[in-house]
Amino acid sequence: MSRTLITAPPDFGRPQLVARGRRASVRVSRRALVVIVAIAAVTLILALVALATGSYSLTLGQVIAALSGRETGIVSTVVLDWRLPRVLLAILFGLALGISGAIFQSLTRNPLGSPDIIGFDTGAYTGALLVMLVLHLGGTYSITIAAIAGGLATAAIVYLFAWRRGVQGFRLIIAGIGVTAMLTSFNTWLLLRAQTQQAISASFWGAGSLDNAGYPQLVPAVIAFAVLFPAAGLLSRGMHTLELGDDAARQLGVNAERTRLLLVITGVALSATATALAGPIAFISLSAPQIARRLTRSAGVGLMSSAVVGAALLLASDWVAQHALPVTIPTGLVTVTLGGGYFIWLLVVEGRRR
Repeated sequence: MSRTLITAPPDFGRPQLVARGRRASVRVSRRALVVIVAIAAVTLILALVALATGSYSLTLGQVIAALSGRETGIVSTVVLDWRLPRVLLAILFGLALGISGAIFQSLTRNPLGSPDIIGFDTGAYTGALLVMLVLHLGGTYSITIAAIAGGLATAAIVYLFAWRRGVQGFRLIIAGIGVTAMLTSFNTWLLLRAQTQQAISASFWGAGSLDNAGYPQLVPAVIAFAVLFPAAGLLSRGMHTLELGDDAARQLGVNAERTRLLLVITGVALSATATALAGPIAFISLSAPQIARRLTRSAGVGLMSSAVVGAALLLASDWVAQHALPVTIPTGLVTVTLGGGYFIWLLVVEGRRR
């Protein structure tokens, strides 16, 4: 009697959507796609509200008319010249910080593994401070290059401290916290020895703010992210494979150490570019991937979902910093408050489950 082997398609637990190309395929759960589209729609609504809100209030119709070129005069100036660069930068920085946080939380397999906790943002801040307070250079490109260099140098130091026959997530976090403490002390010393006006400007910038956002800052951001966003996408497959462990990744044809190093460089460059142009905006990298993971109900962090959540969080935080309080405050203070409140809530929820 002959037997017929019946094979069934793999069960991924949830409905999956697959896009296949000649060399690669992308698989995403239907829930994750719905969440991404919904958060993107919320971000678009927030952007329109931000463009309409301010000392010179506008209607959404006027904003849309200005964006489409059907409105001229003061309305066009307010929307296109004054408010649009800030909104676009908030979205870009939110995307970058969300992706950066997702990369490091995936590499460390720890929700605390984000560039602001590990110290890479602090290193980028150090590089920018050296240029502003020691070399007395204030150009956008010089500060951006110095911040990226500072972040990469800090990443190299942390990587070396954490290395012991490979890099493990827990050692990377512990080494990063120690380096962060030392760099924070050094940054404080730089501010104390600087002239009063320079120290005040650097301290305000260090709180994380989009007050100086304009097209001069938008151009280098677009150039940097046009390279870094695709790089993160190309490395995403290797990133998720590394979550299975180095041995399993090697068996699947992934060079573990090279992929990890490229991911670290990409993640640091993303967060350092945002830090260079807006200051160290904390907690977006930390909270966005975890919020996205809970919304999508996925086992790990996803780059796209983390990116859109980061954009929505930063845009909402910037609106709150500008309009929701009696006085205008730096955006970074709002993100710290929201991020801290989120993790206190998370600790309470996790504590009740035990």
